[in-house]
Amino acid sequence: MNLDLITQPYFENFPGDFSGNAMQRQTPKMVFSTVDIMGFDTPELLIFNEKLSQEIGLGSIENQQDVDFLNASSLPENVKTYSTAYAGHQFGNWAGQLGDGRAIFAGEITNKKGQRTEIQWKGAGATPYSRHADGRAVLRSSVREYLMSESMHHLGIPTTRALSLSLSGEKVLRDMLYDGNAAYEKGAVMTRTAPSFLRFGHFEFLSAQKEIETLQKLVDFSIENDFPEIDKSSSTKYAEFFQKVSDLTADMIVEWYRVGFVHGVMNTDNMSILGLTIDYGPFSFLDEYHLNFTPNTTDLPGRRYAFGNQAKIAQWNLWQLANALFPLIKDETKLEGTLNDFNERFWKKHDEMMAKKFGFDNLLEEDAQFFTDAQEIMQDLTIDYTLFFKQLESFTENTDCKLQFEEVIYTSTSTAQFEKLQLFLQKYQERLDKNTISKIASLELMRKTNPKFILRNYLLFECINELNDGKKDLLNKLLIALENPYEEIFPEFSVKRPSLYDGQTGSSTLSCSS
Repeated sequence: MNLDLITQPYFENFPGDFSGNAMQRQTPKMVFSTVDIMGFDTPELLIFNEKLSQEIGLGSIENQQDVDFLNASSLPENVKTYSTAYAGHQFGNWAGQLGDGRAIFAGEITNKKGQRTEIQWKGAGATPYSRHADGRAVLRSSVREYLMSESMHHLGIPTTRALSLSLSGEKVLRDMLYDGNAAYEKGAVMTRTAPSFLRFGHFEFLSAQKEIETLQKLVDFSIENDFPEIDKSSSTKYAEFFQKVSDLTADMIVEWYRVGFVHGVMNTDNMSILGLTIDYGPFSFLDEYHLNFTPNTTDLPGRRYAFGNQAKIAQWNLWQLANALFPLIKDETKLEGTLNDFNERFWKKHDEMMAKKFGFDNLLEEDAQFFTDAQEIMQDLTIDYTLFFKQLESFTENTDCKLQFEEVIYTSTSTAQFEKLQLFLQKYQERLDKNTISKIASLELMRKTNPKFILRNYLLFECINELNDGKKDLLNKLLIALENPYEEIFPEFSVKRPSLYDGQTGSSTLSCSS
């Protein structure tokens, strides 16, 4: 691996605490703090994403030093590790300083195409921002993040990426549901990558302290590295920066709705300025369709981050970023215009996306009501979101409605409900007749838009249990399936959630514990 190419540009560009002290504390005015990795004694590399490693310029594993790097066991001399400070709003409330509590940066690498990638470990030890925690991670949460981030990538959704996953060789104490029943679990460390890990919270942190000069440097740094299309000499560059972040965020949320992804904890410190899905904690794909679904037990009973709220929360988070950037932009009208544009952009792209899911090649005025009717049908009948569209692909006017959809419904359904579904499907057939493309082309549009495989929580639950027993069979199958989500490689994965997992802790109910 080309570890000698890793650099630490933050060191040269921003104020930092170079003490190396990992004691949890406030670090005012500092963008980062140097900190050492734990240096695990008996780690074991479980997964290495060689294709990603080649893409970002690291290359293949060539020696033990490379394995030690991935395992966060020991590092070459040129790699100087650090964590960054950020703040944020959590569940709608200002939380003050947060920061990389379990993330430690190796730095960044630039490949032959000039593409910049940041590299960090998650679970490699305590940092000044660990907030009375140990900075470690457990296998349970690390497997979930590795597999889901890669699943999202292959679905075509902007996301951080997973480079490697290792057992740390340690036992880590965790209270999974915060109910006083702590237990030891297998420890793990994951290496992940992104073009940038900058979050809304990085800018909130500096703005809240009125460190405007450093705030300006950080935005300039991001424009230079992440938004080269913005003219660095323009007087409107900061407003353009905010517009770009808003647009990317809207586009990301549309993609979440396309596949039924629920993040579960959309705090401002979990929002990427590049519109990347970041910080996979109590996430879930939808099984049965419900706008009010949240997988996060911490989000109950308010359901702030429920599936149907995600666009609204994204806009709320952008308001907080706008407040943080106001000292640079100083134009309320411009900021409000961008925030109002978010709604228009989101709904336009959302409806275009929904049209593709149903195989429509254009949008008609009547489609807004059609989409609302579809949501009501899916929610009323507790239909599996992914499998509903799979069944639609083979539905015709002569298909028996009950026979076609009964197997993708989670609760008992009345005759009246099936009749309502039948009427909806008749309207669907009538709407398809208004397409300007052939039925074959319409079907192809659906197949490109609707995944056959999603990484359901019960599959992750089973995979984690197998790994805890030292088995990798399901892990290997899931790795193949998630790389080919628009194909049905393993038909046994294209079924609704087994009733065995209804209400199962660690599957249908999750917390932020990791």
